[in-house]
Amino acid sequence: MCLFVAAFSADAGAQEAASPAKRLDAAFSLSAVTDYRYRGLSLSNKKPALQAELTLSHAAGVYSRLWGSTIAGNGGANLETQLTLGYYAEFGALNADVQAAYYVYPGASIDNYGEVAMRLGLAIGASELGVTASYAPPQSNIGDLDNFYAGLDGRVPLADGLATLTGNFGIEDGAFGDRKLDWSIGVTRDVGPVTFGLAYVDTDRTFGDRLGKSTLVASVAAAF
Repeated sequence: MCLFVAAFSADAGAQEAASPAKRLDAAFSLSAVTDYRYRGLSLSNKKPALQAELTLSHAAGVYSRLWGSTIAGNGGANLETQLTLGYYAEFGALNADVQAAYYVYPGASIDNYGEVAMRLGLAIGASELGVTASYAPPQSNIGDLDNFYAGLDGRVPLADGLATLTGNFGIEDGAFGDRKLDWSIGVTRDVGPVTFGLAYVDTDRTFGDRLGKSTLVASVAAAF
């Protein structure tokens, strides 16, 4: 979520590692990014942000996730949290991730809203291509409007797996965008439990707002 704007984080696949003897698994990560970009727009006023994620996953594929990030002042909120319940499954080279998420802004509950999403992934050798669809039904906190987001994402290993090329392209229409396009391309490198990343992020709709102008986002994340 910190390298390119997509609706899902990569560790959704952690469920596959669970063995019958270990039905429940927990994963925790801490990240720092030079700019928190979500679907092309900066939510941290183009300043660095700290992010944390806790995921509990069951061998059956069900998982829950608590994710949070510092943000720029948003109606009194300086923190965005995302509570997610989902299900992940694999079918040969295909995988599916279905989830319901609720975005919470402590101190500015008027901005809280819910969203449902689904991602389908296709493994092509060591690479993967995915398509995501997210929908937020009409809610008072988003002006009684709905919102739809569709995206394509992919990852390709480079240099015999020493690094990974990532990319995303999305379109958003509704409460948060008027057929707004966003895209990104980046590279990540794992060094033990630490992942370093650098990505170019852009959108076609800035609305005269510098928060949507193209930028490079650097990140570092540690998994525990």
